[in-house]
Amino acid sequence: MRQYEPDGLSPAQTAAIRRSFTSGRAALTRRSLLRASAGGALAVGGLGTLSACGIPAAGKTEGGVSADDHSADEKRIAFSNWTEYMDVDDSGRHRPSLDAFTKRTGIKVAYTEDINDNNEFFGKIQPQLAAGQETGRDLMVLTDWLAARLIRLGWVQKLDPAHLPHAYANLSSQFRNPDWDPGRAYSYPWTGISTVIAYNKKALDGVEVKSVSDLLDNPKLKGRVGFLTEMRDSVGMTLIDMGKDPGRFTDDDFDAAIARLQKGVDRGQIRRFTGNDYTSDLTKGDFAACLAWAGDVVQLKADSPDVDFVVPDGGYITSSDNLVVPNKARHKTNAERLIDYYYEPGPAAQLAAYINYVCPVDGVKAELAKIDPDAADNPLILPDKAMQAKSHPFRSLSAKEETAYEAKFAKLTGA
Repeated sequence: MRQYEPDGLSPAQTAAIRRSFTSGRAALTRRSLLRASAGGALAVGGLGTLSACGIPAAGKTEGGVSADDHSADEKRIAFSNWTEYMDVDDSGRHRPSLDAFTKRTGIKVAYTEDINDNNEFFGKIQPQLAAGQETGRDLMVLTDWLAARLIRLGWVQKLDPAHLPHAYANLSSQFRNPDWDPGRAYSYPWTGISTVIAYNKKALDGVEVKSVSDLLDNPKLKGRVGFLTEMRDSVGMTLIDMGKDPGRFTDDDFDAAIARLQKGVDRGQIRRFTGNDYTSDLTKGDFAACLAWAGDVVQLKADSPDVDFVVPDGGYITSSDNLVVPNKARHKTNAERLIDYYYEPGPAAQLAAYINYVCPVDGVKAELAKIDPDAADNPLILPDKAMQAKSHPFRSLSAKEETAYEAKFAKLTGA
């Protein structure tokens, strides 16, 4: 194994990536890239894999490593993000919210859409972080599982609350205390990702779907149900349906959820497990109902009058993409100012109106209504208190758990 090279993806993850890149509307968006890579090489290998590859374990776990902060005399930020994850004007040449930040503060943002996959991006920054060197970046957006790993490795810096008054005050309660970063000492969400049940009203033909139990047990839906190739989503939603907390489940709980899904496979209830290509199956009616990501459902509903969604009474799985400052960043204070800027209602609303994912910022409804009234009333973008209360994160996994769980899920899906 070459030094600094993460282990390969599991068969299930590889299959998900292949489907996501080649199928559906989201094949061209960051949704396919985010979900297909979640729980990949680093999560499977864990810290043991890093050590085996000659990569030192975290030297510090209490707050990362700072460098001399040049924010005062260098008015700039290097910001790495995913594609299609920032508002853009009609010309495609300007990013209005970033431009407004620069105009207000004088801080120029070198904005780069260089994150195409969590594992691939980790491979880019791993050598420098492991060697205690700067990455050339001041701010990065990482999916929760990877942000958690970098925090544990001591490779991201603790944020200064004094520079984050809006972020501290306006962060939505459902994102305040993930088990991997309690109180958000090292990270703030860029956006949230919700897993719900989507359905095609025409294909259902009067059949009611309100829960995962309906998907798995109603014989009228046999062969017309879809689940996701992402373990955390499919197993997490099944755990919730079984009355279990996906943030506190045991090995036995996980095995019971796998067994329940296996029955759905064996009986032919589940048509197939998909990546983002469920969007095509759902709009065509091949799926009467399926698990779906809220960011996709917003667009699907706009494109098709037959598509709608339901949030099960027991709740739904939620995850997040997160802003972090890597070790040795030259412009930490400037980066914190940008984080805080996107927690002001105006900029937050501008971003949410464009990307249509869950906005993690409270108090933006009035501002969003000025831009897009439909978005302001959409609980998939601005969850109300009742929906927030139904939100459940999937707990962090140890390296041993990750390996075992992914293997069981791969066997289930036939990947």
